[in-house]
Amino acid sequence: MSKESPHILLVEDEPSIAELLRFTMQGAGFATTVATDVSQARKLIAESLPHAVLLDWMLPDSSGLVLLGELRREPRTAALPVIMLTAKGMEEDKVKGLNEGADDYVTKPFSPKELVARVQALLRRKTPEIGSQVLKYGRISIDVERRQVTAAEQAVALDQAEFKLLRYLVAHPDRIFSRSQLLDKVWGDHTFIEERTVDVHIMRLRKSLGELAHYVQTVRGVGYKLSAEAPD
Repeated sequence: MSKESPHILLVEDEPSIAELLRFTMQGAGFATTVATDVSQARKLIAESLPHAVLLDWMLPDSSGLVLLGELRREPRTAALPVIMLTAKGMEEDKVKGLNEGADDYVTKPFSPKELVARVQALLRRKTPEIGSQVLKYGRISIDVERRQVTAAEQAVALDQAEFKLLRYLVAHPDRIFSRSQLLDKVWGDHTFIEERTVDVHIMRLRKSLGELAHYVQTVRGVGYKLSAEAPD
């Protein structure tokens, strides 16, 4: 499986359902990790932030709703996409889950195809650099699946770091990111790369973009942004 595959954390204690979820997600191109209780889920999330979580409501050591509340209160995980997956199908249960911060709610038994579609839709909405197949901004186009980039109608060859950086910037144009934010969002948290290394990757990316180098702009004292407008 590609290193670029989105990582899904499955928090489910029922072995048969966990295996079905793993098989379904891996078949759709997602890297998957399974936690069987809240304690294990906390540990895995602390070690490495997944791209999305499929969270069961009823777990052996606590409620999935408790974990969801914890995730939403922590800045590092506040925006982490979470789908509640549970046998609780009453309307008041759905409302409770959504009010606690769930992005979506799927009841058991579920359709594997529908679940995959919901995960993909959620990633497109909340992490477009991961969930979208084609990204475009100005005169830059990225075919994410084929890892093909064109800039000013010319094919551009990028290394892995440049590709990930450009993909993220194109997915969030005109937004300013600090070096630490780019390290966190592009290379992943808990990465051991110095912030100044971002400057090196920015310089290389500009060189690769040729006549569109000005798209990658420095915001003095803050960080970087992608903009098709002429820099100040």
